[in-house]
Amino acid sequence: MDFRDRHVVVTGGAGALGTAVVGTLIAAGAVCHVPCLTAADAERFPHRNHPQVKLVVGVDLVDEAAVSGLYDAVPALWASIHLAGGFSAAPIGETRKADLTRQLDMNLVTCFLCCRAAVTAMMRHTAGGRIVNVAARSALEWRTAAGMTAYAASKAAVAALTVALAEEVVGHGVLVNAIAPSILDTPANRQAMPKADHTAWPKVEEVAHTIAFLASPDNRVTRGSVVAVYGKS
Repeated sequence: MDFRDRHVVVTGGAGALGTAVVGTLIAAGAVCHVPCLTAADAERFPHRNHPQVKLVVGVDLVDEAAVSGLYDAVPALWASIHLAGGFSAAPIGETRKADLTRQLDMNLVTCFLCCRAAVTAMMRHTAGGRIVNVAARSALEWRTAAGMTAYAASKAAVAALTVALAEEVVGHGVLVNAIAPSILDTPANRQAMPKADHTAWPKVEEVAHTIAFLASPDNRVTRGSVVAVYGKS
């Protein structure tokens, strides 16, 4: 995959999956624009000093104006990859309206605003572009979402957004897809589930390669897909 001289926004780029995605992209020649909410997030990012990484600190992805400003500053945007989000699990009786709203903000609203800004930026040139969102296994297999209804609903909305937007913008050369991970093999997930079979979980580096392909010029035909990345789990 050749990303030389192509500009890519990666939200959630400082997280475990994001670090793997940015590493894959910069190895392929991309210039990665990575928004971080706080300076502490930026300081923890392993690729923060790489010359192909442009960190932007203080971007709240739920803030419409902040998201627009982020994308307005990216020259000739080629791809936008939306990894930012959050997880919460609780029985519905213990899930307040505020909890649901927070899941919708973290997962759906951030994705929607970034998709909208990315499409607007891509329309400024004629090269088309690529958008990759992140749904979840529970967004596709609803019966697995018992005890996490707010999270599953927010991620199912991301899946619907992806497919609808893919149909809307394909005529402009913009291909939109999403991935749907099961539990990713990260230090935080291992700590939370120490007795699980970690060998079955998909590795972030492997998932990063799937994301990079969907975001690459090599992807010429795949659109409107929510690609399962379950590993052996």
